[in-house]
Amino acid sequence: MDPDDTDDHRERDDDAEYRPPEGDEVVDGDDRVRITTAEELDQRIVDLLSWILDTETRAKIYVHLLAHPGSTSEEVAKGTGLYPSTVREALAELHEEERVTREKRASEGAGNNPYEYRAIQPSELVGGVADQVQQELNTIFTLDRVLDRETDPEPAFEEDVEPVTITVEDVSPLEDGVDSGGDSSDDDRTAEPDGSSDIDPNPGTDDSSDDDRE
Repeated sequence: MDPDDTDDHRERDDDAEYRPPEGDEVVDGDDRVRITTAEELDQRIVDLLSWILDTETRAKIYVHLLAHPGSTSEEVAKGTGLYPSTVREALAELHEEERVTREKRASEGAGNNPYEYRAIQPSELVGGVADQVQQELNTIFTLDRVLDRETDPEPAFEEDVEPVTITVEDVSPLEDGVDSGGDSSDDDRTAEPDGSSDIDPNPGTDDSSDDDRE
């Protein structure tokens, strides 16, 4: 291969305009940023509505009805990609909760006219959620006050622990002193039943000498 041919081909390739593959859409940088931001915003809205409406399925149905009011259940299923039975069940629940309205579609021909559904405004939806949250918070605060009134301020003993009991007896100091003395002195000082004592009041004297003196 001639090197000059390679250079010629490279020059022609550089000069040629880039053509994207068929089916791909050319998007500028600013447009790509706007599309990404819109998708992220839509996802955040769906996440928020999923929290408000309990499920992502109901959130998708609500968003579709905001964009296409007056849609039937079949049209909602086709627009959201959900199963028709799932859409019908969710629409029935949303209508019961007064988050969507419905009315019969007018038709000139005979037959069963389907229901047309419309979503309530987001302000009404958020207002209802705010009231619900306020009621739940009031219930929690009321329960807290009830528990505070019923709570015993003094800590209670456990079931397996018995309270300690202290018994105090009245003991005279004299009795305490007698008990602490020796046993021999107590025996020597024991009184006779008739009131006399074994202890001689005049030790060293003899009774016989008194008799002789008389």
